[in-house]
Amino acid sequence: MIDTLVNWFGYAQGWLFQVAVQPLLFKFGLGDVAEEAFSGTEWFLVGLIELALLYAILRPLEAWIPVKPDLDPAARRNDFVYTCIHRLGAFQVAVFFVLGPPFDALASKLHLSGISQFNLEGAWPGITDIPLVSFFVYLVVLDFFDYWYHRASHRFHWWWGLHSLHHSQQDLNLWSDNRNHLLDDLLHDACLAFIALLIGVEPSQYVLLVVASRMQQSLQHANVRMHFGRFGDRLLVSPRYHRLHHAIGAGHESNGKGTLGGHNFAVLFPVWDILFRTAHFGNGFEAAGVRDQLPPPQGEGRDYGRGFWAQQWRGLQRMVEWAGRRQS
Repeated sequence: MIDTLVNWFGYAQGWLFQVAVQPLLFKFGLGDVAEEAFSGTEWFLVGLIELALLYAILRPLEAWIPVKPDLDPAARRNDFVYTCIHRLGAFQVAVFFVLGPPFDALASKLHLSGISQFNLEGAWPGITDIPLVSFFVYLVVLDFFDYWYHRASHRFHWWWGLHSLHHSQQDLNLWSDNRNHLLDDLLHDACLAFIALLIGVEPSQYVLLVVASRMQQSLQHANVRMHFGRFGDRLLVSPRYHRLHHAIGAGHESNGKGTLGGHNFAVLFPVWDILFRTAHFGNGFEAAGVRDQLPPPQGEGRDYGRGFWAQQWRGLQRMVEWAGRRQS
């Protein structure tokens, strides 16, 4: 069954590339990037499958057990735009062009200096012989780095200025995971791809690792009143656990109003929060948002923008504004 699905996917990828992508490449004189475009076609098809599965599974759950029954339809549509941009391959292709050449140059330089590329196969011989085991190990390693990346975005003022766009969504829904500033996304995907290349993840396996992480993160942000129980919430990030990360005060302030930090930075596995003392377990489903969105005197009544481009522009403005603040 799996082999049949893989064969059908390969056929669809080849057909789409030959019929639509390749002719466009030659028309605009871009034949030298055909290999990269073929990989981009794979990401596009994977993204389409993701969108279909997310809507088929999570949308009924949101209607059945919602945290907020009256989500703003415009906010949901705007988040869907973010999801399409990120899930349909645009960022993966951009990261390849940005990261590929400098990484290849660095690897060549290290090789000439007698330093070989580190990978988990060298540290743990035979790990790649069992695909399921290597997949889980790679997933854990990438999630460890993702935890620290996420935590850093709440630590440095300029970074929080960008990342706060993600937290400004008060109507969390199944598309909200990708509501980020484009620059923030590019930094994240470049760092994660670099780590994957560094530890020797194969390109085909990297696709599956990214998809597994993204699907679970979509569930975390969904408007569903769901958790995995006292024990399960300590094994895998649940919608309730992650909603606490988006909660005003609990999720992105450590030492009172207006400070940086927070809790529940884990992307997939709460063990990192538990080990590094940033875990916060609660029983409620708190209101999401950023404090300065609240009307005075609780906040500043800040407008984070309604549309995609307004949000992107104001994210840059906040980055500059927060960069000038004193580090707490």
